[in-house]
Amino acid sequence: MKSLLLLTASGPLLILTSHESSHDQKLLEVLRQKGIGKFVAFEVPLSLARQRYGGHFQAVESNLHETDDLRVLDFNGQRVFQLFRFDELGSPMLIE
Repeated sequence: MKSLLLLTASGPLLILTSHESSHDQKLLEVLRQKGIGKFVAFEVPLSLARQRYGGHFQAVESNLHETDDLRVLDFNGQRVFQLFRFDELGSPMLIE
């Protein structure tokens, strides 16, 4: 499982996904179906996301099954930017 911060045209999203990479074609197709075709992605260490979101993380994680592609952990950009510093995130990945 991966936790990814996506900077999209409509704002930041923090997602949990069963895909191994933000470049995974199946994940990209699911995001395109949701209207997200271009974004900057940062990997968020799972342990850090789990720590910062506590019970909410556990609730979202427990609903992520093998057949699910992704779950939105947070769509409030202000909260995401307050909870994580850029130096805590992985290198930016540009997806177009």
